[in-house]
Amino acid sequence: MTSPIKPAATVILMREAQEGDFEIFMVKRSSRSPFGSLYVFPGGKLDPEDYEYDIYQCCEGMEDAEASKRLGIENNGLAFWVACIRECFEEVGVLLANSENSIIQDAEKLSKLRKKLNKNDITFKDLCVLESLSLKVKNIVPCAHWITPTIEPKRFDTRFFLAKVDAEQLASHDGFELTESFWIKPSKALNKLKNGEMNMILPTIKNIEKLAEFSSSTEAFSYFNNLGDNAISPILPKFIKRDGKWVGFLPGEEGYENV
Repeated sequence: MTSPIKPAATVILMREAQEGDFEIFMVKRSSRSPFGSLYVFPGGKLDPEDYEYDIYQCCEGMEDAEASKRLGIENNGLAFWVACIRECFEEVGVLLANSENSIIQDAEKLSKLRKKLNKNDITFKDLCVLESLSLKVKNIVPCAHWITPTIEPKRFDTRFFLAKVDAEQLASHDGFELTESFWIKPSKALNKLKNGEMNMILPTIKNIEKLAEFSSSTEAFSYFNNLGDNAISPILPKFIKRDGKWVGFLPGEEGYENV
């Protein structure tokens, strides 16, 4: 019996670096959370409120039909964008909303609302409606789609997204689910992986390898934005046990179809 698959969204924040090139924002999961002690990007499973009509109305410049078509699903595609924004604010304190919303300029108020949100004193929908937020969904573009292998006890159908933020954008981990956070160039992250300084799972590695091909966040964003609707194929790794060790295969690799 295979585990039920839960929809999830992960957001890769990007900013231009002062000395050229660009940086991505990474976090380290605590040992008590899913994917414990691994370096990942902010994200998590979709919550029921991410699908609600009221919060869809706060999304600036994109309706559910367009978002769903982009992902190649029938409906509620916009919930993945909402989840990206919610998780990003909950986990690292970055609120991807229009700068015309006064709350964006009020760091103290943002911090208080984030704490209330993480304590479940308010919902993200409450926050959006109360502050009349315009969520910047147009600044977020899908870039990958990974499905957890059947051998794992917890399985997720995860859409990965890119989001550009201002170069001076501050971000900080929540201190509970996340224990570290930092901006880093994709090439440097890959070097740290190679040197054993950063432990990552395959989807994280493959996303960073792809981003390392670009010279700027604008170039990376434009590439994925121009792919069009339903252009990102899902990746479901498969594993078999060979001589007592798990051997993995990705779509397109020799042997994948035989697993």
